[in-house]
Amino acid sequence: MTDLEAQLRAVVRGEVGFDVTSRALTTMDASNYRRVPAGVVAPRDADDVTAVLAVCRERGVPVVARGGGTSIAGQATGTGVVLDFTRHMNRLVALDPEARTAVVQPGLVLDRLQEAAAPHGLRFGPDPSTHSRCTLGGMIGNNSCGSHSVAWGTTADSVRELDVVTARGGRLRLGRDWAGAPDGLRALAEGERARLRTGFPDLPRRISGYALDALLPENGADVARSFCGSEGTLGVLTEAVVRLVASPRARALAVLAYADESAAAEAAAGLLPFGPLTVEGMAADLVPYPAALPRGGAWLFVETGGESAEEARARAEAIVRAADVVDALVVTDPAGQRALWRIREDASGTATRMPDGTEAWPGWEDCAVPPARLGAYLRDFRALMTAHGLRGTPYGHFGDGCIHVRIDFDLLTAPGVARFRRFSEELAELVVAHGGSLSGEHGDGQARAELLPRMYGAETVGLFERVKGVWDPDDLLNPGMLVRPAPLDKGLRFSVLPREPVDVAFGYPSDGGDFSAAVRRCVGVAKCRTTSVSGPGVMCPSFRATGAEEHSTRGRARLLHEMLAGEVVTDGWRSEEVRDALDLCLSCKGCRSDCPVGVDMATYKAEFLHQHYAGRRRPAAHVVMGRLPVWLRAVSRTHTARLVNALSAVPPLARAAKRLGGLAPEREIPRLATRTFSRWWERRRASGPSAESPGLRGDLVVLWPDTFTEHLSPGVGRAAVRVLEAAGLRVALPPTLRLEKPPVGDGRTVALDPLSLLRGRGRVCCGLTYVSTGQLDRARAVMRRTLDLMEPVLETGAPVVVLEPSCAAALRTDVPELLHDDPRAARLAAKVLTFAETLERHAPGWTPPRVDRPVTGQTHCHQHAVLGDAADRRLRDAALLTGELSGGCCGLAGNFGFEKGHYEVSAACAQEQLLPSVRDAPEGTVVLADGYSCRTQLEQLAGVRGRHLAEVLAEALDGGPGHDGGEASGHESGGRG
Repeated sequence: MTDLEAQLRAVVRGEVGFDVTSRALTTMDASNYRRVPAGVVAPRDADDVTAVLAVCRERGVPVVARGGGTSIAGQATGTGVVLDFTRHMNRLVALDPEARTAVVQPGLVLDRLQEAAAPHGLRFGPDPSTHSRCTLGGMIGNNSCGSHSVAWGTTADSVRELDVVTARGGRLRLGRDWAGAPDGLRALAEGERARLRTGFPDLPRRISGYALDALLPENGADVARSFCGSEGTLGVLTEAVVRLVASPRARALAVLAYADESAAAEAAAGLLPFGPLTVEGMAADLVPYPAALPRGGAWLFVETGGESAEEARARAEAIVRAADVVDALVVTDPAGQRALWRIREDASGTATRMPDGTEAWPGWEDCAVPPARLGAYLRDFRALMTAHGLRGTPYGHFGDGCIHVRIDFDLLTAPGVARFRRFSEELAELVVAHGGSLSGEHGDGQARAELLPRMYGAETVGLFERVKGVWDPDDLLNPGMLVRPAPLDKGLRFSVLPREPVDVAFGYPSDGGDFSAAVRRCVGVAKCRTTSVSGPGVMCPSFRATGAEEHSTRGRARLLHEMLAGEVVTDGWRSEEVRDALDLCLSCKGCRSDCPVGVDMATYKAEFLHQHYAGRRRPAAHVVMGRLPVWLRAVSRTHTARLVNALSAVPPLARAAKRLGGLAPEREIPRLATRTFSRWWERRRASGPSAESPGLRGDLVVLWPDTFTEHLSPGVGRAAVRVLEAAGLRVALPPTLRLEKPPVGDGRTVALDPLSLLRGRGRVCCGLTYVSTGQLDRARAVMRRTLDLMEPVLETGAPVVVLEPSCAAALRTDVPELLHDDPRAARLAAKVLTFAETLERHAPGWTPPRVDRPVTGQTHCHQHAVLGDAADRRLRDAALLTGELSGGCCGLAGNFGFEKGHYEVSAACAQEQLLPSVRDAPEGTVVLADGYSCRTQLEQLAGVRGRHLAEVLAEALDGGPGHDGGEASGHESGGRG
């Protein structure tokens, strides 16, 4: 323990973290910059803040205040002590609906304030796209704005009073009429009134520099307002009184389509007289699924409010009539509006990749110009990028003249960094020439502060330095930001990463085979830190269960980044810190779809475990759960399923088995099927044509006997056969098809080679359990054997129907990414269909039976992330299965929930959405759960039997419960009981 750490621990009641993990998690924010802190303190109150400042002042150690860590200019990083306000100082202290004010602590997430204000018809005006994880303290520090600033202004417009601790320990309450001003500030400002009146551009999004013009008497001598946007360089915020605004009772969203970006930019200012709530713009090259938008090359998202839906719609339609558009769409449905807004809000992440996959970076993320000049500025901006051979996709707050953009800078090589500097200098001149501000939302930080003299001139920047001296004479708070800044091209976070590709197992096709590039995907926008999930979203269940940064996708990516850098995490793949952070990753793959930049932490975890345990003894749970297919096949071959079930039902034996196997003692050992799905299939075929329905000549489909269907839920396989055949399809099982022989019987099945049957029916395997435990060498061997067995199928047009979503996802993604050198892997992946996709594509004229019941349950996380559920929704609708499935993750997640030490997190994940949705469902509701893990979690935690969609349809075909087209497999009621 260092002397600094010991001294802080002696005086601080909150956590003091100087360990590897704490430091590694805070080396970066969402910018291009990286600084390694000495340590992190999570203060409990203002007294803790004062104590930290006293210790650090005595020792000359800088202090940086940090909220959600989503700053894009580098101001949330530092080399001294980082104050993390999100752990303890995160409360809503008070809310006064009558006065329309709230008292908040700096670590309070914006969405939590919005949720508390909503029942009173109120809201906090500014709403950045990071509203689900950004904090009020960070918003005040950066003077954040968001999409509604045309109606409700910036954060500074919403601040009443601020409680601040100065670097020398003074406690001030800042407000109007010089309230709380530190000694010397008033005299300094009054002596510079002429400069304050003439030296600051008058535009709605002028965020750069200190807001010293707020100290003018005509502006109320508002010390609190002048403090906003100071980026933690003047004092440390401990509490704030903020103003709330009335939220419209109803809203409508008009999406206006224009031919191109310039036309949209030119039109934006002309819409402001209509009083819209938003005027947001983006172009087609940033939209991954433009089909959801009206036809055009660029769009304005214009939101209107009203006392009723009709009034809001009328205002939106008036704007549409007044606008000269190519096409337009007006949406009043809240769900439809949310879906459209997601396109806009995810741009902060999707913009980090160019359409061809090239990386793009912030740095000139949010310049702002007068709205009337936006069109001209954008044309000049595009021309400047072209002149430097750069590409970027502007989007943002067109109504305020504020543009966000990520540019494909080369920040890895010296020539690329030099071009980054030249471009930055020329762009600063261009922004100033258009009367703009270098920062229009996110602050200057390190990215732009060096260029402030070009905007304000040397004398005004000198005044900034004098103001900093009044507030913080020791330069203790966030040094290198705003005044006396660090160079904009120093301390780039990429400079510490390996220059050569790291030797890894997966192919990382979206990142050029480079694991470092895969890790670089995480830019820090931290959508994974959202504490609640709405709709079908999944990411990141472990963070929502623990609230710890190291259990977020971003936190894990930061640790991997530092592992590759080797400065903080020094033992590479052997790092226990990285292993421990990844241990609670459920491998749900939610980040693969929900993260705006497609970070795939499940794959990174498998890679890390593979490297970490190379040549070392693995945990017992990896042997037991990772090699589950081996053990289950052994039980099947020896016909000992009944014996295993009997032994596992004896409590002392079950406890001993779980202890030896590294399994959670709270878990029940699942019962094995006494007859596997494949054996049922063989017996059924052996019974001859009399057991077959005549006349089927439909498409051939190959039903994949995954491990879970084969050994644990054979009733799902039997039900699927029943439904597929009812739809007129011919069903076969791997591993080999003899296409040269005519079909047997009535043509429903295809003859199988008896010798291939003896070589191991059912030995096809996707390798999922090996991948999830990081046994990638074994996974590759299993996958290659599977490809050998499946070669005859690959030569046919038959799809491969996979009933277990996690296995289907493994076949579609893990197999081709792990066997990236084998073209057969991609061919197999292309053949994989879900049960619903098979019926939709290969039996398009078939109508499913009417079930006519409500449903509840959860969309499988792998289905959400990899496979998609559109076909399932359409199939449910056709069967009159009404209602929506919840999002999130069941928490069992294959081996995760069975491993010792994971039960508490596993149960917490289930309690978030899955279990409440089942508990709240009315009697007679069908509980759908296509995944074996989901069904097991429901049974063990809620005593409810979930069913695969195939089981529900098979039961309806046969006229009621208890029928599955063959042999019943346990309880078949499928309702809430």
